Amino acid sequence: MNPDVMKARTRAFALRIIRLAESLPNTPTANVIRNQMLRSGPSVGANYRAACRAKSKPDFVAKMGIVEEEADETMYWIELLIDAEIVMRTRVTNLLEEADEILSITVSSIKTARGLKVR
Repeated sequence: MNPDVMKARTRAFALRIIRLAESLPNTPTANVIRNQMLRSGPSVGANYRAACRAKSKPDFVAKMGIVEEEADETMYWIELLIDAEIVMRTRVTNLLEEADEILSITVSSIKTARGLKVR
């Protein structure tokens, strides 16, 4: 994927995470999840940008590995919001789908950089 397109997608994703976090109720459980989600969600884009400035292929793979971890963690927090019945699944379905697509693109990029077959 074009790096500029991915930068735009991850930035838009971060903004959507911020908006979701701002809309959560002020409860102890929601506050914990909000804080965790606000760390991992915007980190996806920040770490992708860092990967684009990697000094070597191993550096790129390592930085993209962080993108992978942060995207997966963000999905976890959104799923937890659903499971805890803090938000309805229908409200965050598109956001989860975007997180999953970003995760898939990231994994594919890592495999390509490592010289592995991408399915």
